[in-house]
Amino acid sequence: MLAATLGAVKSTAVPQQSGGTAVDSSQSGQSQPGIRKDKDNKEGRENPKNDRIFLVGPNYGTVEYPTAIYVPLTAKQKFKLGSENVFDRFSVPLAVTLAGISQAKNDDPAWGQGWGAFGKRLAAGYGDAVIGAFMSTGIFPSVTHEDPRYFRRGTGSTRSRALYALKRVVVVRTDSGRDTFNFSEFGGNAAAAAISLTYHSAQDRNFSNFATDYRTQILIDAFTNQAKEFWPDIKRKIFKK
Repeated sequence: MLAATLGAVKSTAVPQQSGGTAVDSSQSGQSQPGIRKDKDNKEGRENPKNDRIFLVGPNYGTVEYPTAIYVPLTAKQKFKLGSENVFDRFSVPLAVTLAGISQAKNDDPAWGQGWGAFGKRLAAGYGDAVIGAFMSTGIFPSVTHEDPRYFRRGTGSTRSRALYALKRVVVVRTDSGRDTFNFSEFGGNAAAAAISLTYHSAQDRNFSNFATDYRTQILIDAFTNQAKEFWPDIKRKIFKK
């Protein structure tokens, strides 16, 4: 499962985000005219529409340059954010690669080997990605009124920023601009892992596989937050911009 985070619609001004980071007025990382300048965005830099992590991974849900004005997403935009991630042009090649690894490991052995088995593993893996994205980015955030985007800190020591990125797996911003427990991350991925069991073979429908899938997705999201936080710094060092 790949989970995955879009822009803004209605306008509500709120205090700055915890950790000294101001919040965002962009749409899914898209640029807007008249971005407000403040101490965290002195140059009034615009958020890139989709700055790919390591030039490959879709990064629609990262607010790279937060501003003092926070504008939450509508439910429609949250679902759009989920769809942008799972229907990105790199999503299918990634699913094919993961299906090949699963085939080599003979995951879900009841499916056997051969092209038919590979097709089942590909469909299951891609299904995991789609369901996980919509659960954790669209459905749960809409119900719990949480913002599935990652608001980058961008300042401070490497250690403090790494801890901040890790914390944002557990803590999320609500549509009202406050921090709360990340029900979308933990509830959405739990629901996705449970649904995943329904289209795997009977012998793989057990708590062990559920727990493995669930734990793996949380760890992937924790790693992804680190990449979202530090990729702009890496990019500037590599490309000098």
